[in-house]
Amino acid sequence: LCTFHFHPNPTMSTVAAFVGDVLPLPILTAIVAIAITTVIFFLLFKGKTKPPALDPVEFTDLPLVKKESLSHDTRQFTFALPNGPDGELGLPVGQHITLKFTETLSDGSTKNHQRSYTPTTGNDTPGTVTFVIKVYKAGVHPKFPEGGKMSQHLDSLKIGDTMLMRGPKGHMTYHKNGNFTVHPTLKKNPDQHRTAKHFGMIAGGTGITPMLQIMNAVLRDEPGSDVTVSLLYANQSEDDILVRKELEDAVERYPGRFKLHYTVDRAPEGWKHSKGFITKEMIESHLPSAASDGSTQILMCGPPPMVKFACLPNLEALGFKKTDHFVF
Repeated sequence: LCTFHFHPNPTMSTVAAFVGDVLPLPILTAIVAIAITTVIFFLLFKGKTKPPALDPVEFTDLPLVKKESLSHDTRQFTFALPNGPDGELGLPVGQHITLKFTETLSDGSTKNHQRSYTPTTGNDTPGTVTFVIKVYKAGVHPKFPEGGKMSQHLDSLKIGDTMLMRGPKGHMTYHKNGNFTVHPTLKKNPDQHRTAKHFGMIAGGTGITPMLQIMNAVLRDEPGSDVTVSLLYANQSEDDILVRKELEDAVERYPGRFKLHYTVDRAPEGWKHSKGFITKEMIESHLPSAASDGSTQILMCGPPPMVKFACLPNLEALGFKKTDHFVF
């Protein structure tokens, strides 16, 4: 039986002497070192979030880890992030990523090509980033005999090949509960802060990717929100509709919050949606009406002629102001 006799008014020296009597000096030294290291680590990393995968200025090589064909001319590319299998992309919602490669020309000189794309994944898929990209092959369209340099280069990649990327980049950042910021092209102009109760979206082809990013943030990531989304999605044919299952699953998953309507140039027999270019009547029937307080916001992404000739004039005719819409 051991009996400890405590000093009635202990001091630091008496406590240290007592501890020193109970614990051997090497063990005591190790305990103190561990305690100090723990405190330093806590102070250094307290409140810090994981660093983003990419740098907005310097390009970083990302290896291709998966490649899938979604249609005759559309591919899904998945790249590994440089910050490890648990790393987060860290891309703000509404922003995109710039891809770059260097082409060697026939005379031996080189030419850099850059193109920006919105990934279809975010922090919800740690360790990877995925893009859905339409491949524009050479010799198909008479106006673009060489096709799309970037998309053809991506299509030529094999598993393990790398792609240079940097980001984030973009003029729109979605925050939460319908709040987002528009960053003007001219930096001297102030940011515009907007709030939407209803998002109307018009997408053409692979222009669906930024819409999918916003949709997931509004619907999936904010289950308690009452912000709604209505999507009008244009394609050449029914077979060209990208992420169709995901879109139609969202209709079932978010009743009352998500509406979906298609239009195609070449409609099959029995087609229940619209046919042809986007019209004023389509927008009026399938997207929310303009609101005097700006609470209806229209987001657009697609071929420039679609936006310039089919979207903007019809939105203006329906009472939408410039501050009521945004083009990616």
